[in-house]
Amino acid sequence: MDKDRVKGTIDDAVGRAKRQAGEWTGDTKTQAEGAAQQIKGKAEKAFGQVKDAVRDARTDAERERSHRHEHAEEEHADSTSNSNHHR
Repeated sequence: MDKDRVKGTIDDAVGRAKRQAGEWTGDTKTQAEGAAQQIKGKAEKAFGQVKDAVRDARTDAERERSHRHEHAEEEHADSTSNSNHHR
């Protein structure tokens, strides 16, 4: 999990608590700060999710490339072996 997702989760939770405390006490400044921190947290989480998705896609692509390369080597070895049998 990306560090931005972790930080975003924390900021979202802290912001939610701040906003709620502001609502309970009638402190509009604390409400606004909490809401802003929640928005920041949600943005950080989204950014982290995008980074995780890119990382996962890159890993999947590398695995696929490696798999194709291994398969091609096996086919080459088989064709070399078969051509030697026909001589």
